Amino acid sequence: MHVKKVIKSYLAAAVLPLEASVVVIRRSIGKRNFHGFPFAKLIAALVIVANFVAIPVSFAADIDQEHWIGTWSAGPTALGGATQYEDQTLRLIVHTSVGGSQVRVRISNTFGSESLTIGAARVALRDRGARIVPNTDRALSFSGRSSIDVPAGALVISDPVHLQVPALSDLAVSIYLPRPSTANTTHVVAQQTNYIAGIAGDVTSAPDLPGTVITSQWDFLTGVDVTDARRGSAIVVFGDSITDGVGSTPDTNRRWTDFLEMRLARSGFDHLAVLNEGLTGNRILHPAPAGIDFFGLAALARFDRDVLGQAGLKYLLVLLGTNDIAQPGIVAPDSEEVSSDDLIAGYLQLITRAHERGIMVYGCTLLPFENSAIAPGFYSPEKEVKREAVNAWIRTSGAYDGVMDFDKALRDPAHPLRILPVYDSGDHTHPNDEGYRAMANSIDLSLFRGEESW
Repeated sequence: MHVKKVIKSYLAAAVLPLEASVVVIRRSIGKRNFHGFPFAKLIAALVIVANFVAIPVSFAADIDQEHWIGTWSAGPTALGGATQYEDQTLRLIVHTSVGGSQVRVRISNTFGSESLTIGAARVALRDRGARIVPNTDRALSFSGRSSIDVPAGALVISDPVHLQVPALSDLAVSIYLPRPSTANTTHVVAQQTNYIAGIAGDVTSAPDLPGTVITSQWDFLTGVDVTDARRGSAIVVFGDSITDGVGSTPDTNRRWTDFLEMRLARSGFDHLAVLNEGLTGNRILHPAPAGIDFFGLAALARFDRDVLGQAGLKYLLVLLGTNDIAQPGIVAPDSEEVSSDDLIAGYLQLITRAHERGIMVYGCTLLPFENSAIAPGFYSPEKEVKREAVNAWIRTSGAYDGVMDFDKALRDPAHPLRILPVYDSGDHTHPNDEGYRAMANSIDLSLFRGEESW
């Protein structure tokens, strides 16, 4: 093993803390070579490199003091016939995973065709409904300004504000839209009630929104980050409607990702955030069928934005593939039919791109869906053959860094092609609250013990 290769790895991780740099170096030289590597040469090389790579002390201090980690996220999609806003205030409710002492938000105009004007924005702890907790309201700025124009296709991140954000709590993010704004960048299946002020004007600072109209979407808001002094990490869950929480009770945070976060918090893993990047109807290999925009871009197309773009990312969980198998001939054209080998090739692309960034990737087996009530023909014996082939590969190929066997956890032992009735939401495709809890409870938490597995 050449020192030059390690120097290259060091340069790639130059602004990371020493602990993380060692991880990058360890991965680059391989597990077998790590313990026998001549570290005297490495240290000498790093001293030489340090003469050429000068990181300002103030910048290094900022990195150490402000370790950002996503605490909530939602994948954006386009939406035809979207809501039109003008001179209106939105109050969007999100549920945190980890806590922190500073907060910032992400506002997206990804699918907009023209600039989006944010006239004002604020964040506060949520009390109940649209009401905020007194003395927790904070005005947000963007690059030092109280308002900002978000170009079509762009994302903006607010400046940080000091606010003690508890873990597993609700935040209210209020956004004032002074100009005509089309909510064609949104997350449709929020499973959360959000609020629109019933009067015109900027009422972002109101303790409770007057005359509220409710909406079940998260318009424009795609993420909330916090600073974490413990240098926590994020788990991004890349999925479809099962990850989106379809079949769970709205306004109760009973998605399987919510149950996983609660379990992590109780088990000594409270430094790990769980970020839900599920999109109902999403596929790995094809975008949304015509007329159903909110199914989103293909997972391979949205990967950089929705996965790699998250703050503090360390782990990726993949639960995708059912819609690739089931949708063609139903809501998607027959020409988009895929084989199990096609899906496996897609999984391998996701794994390769994640590993390139040092991210550990865990594969989740696909749930049974015999007699699905989604649509006639959504299930067939031929589609079942594909599902079983994909699951066999996920379990046995070794391509993933670990496996979460949700099929085994939820199937009916007496009829393995179906979800156990006690876990079935009623459509024979999506779990109910207890099914989502069972998914989270089936996960081996030792998979999140950091680099010990490398």
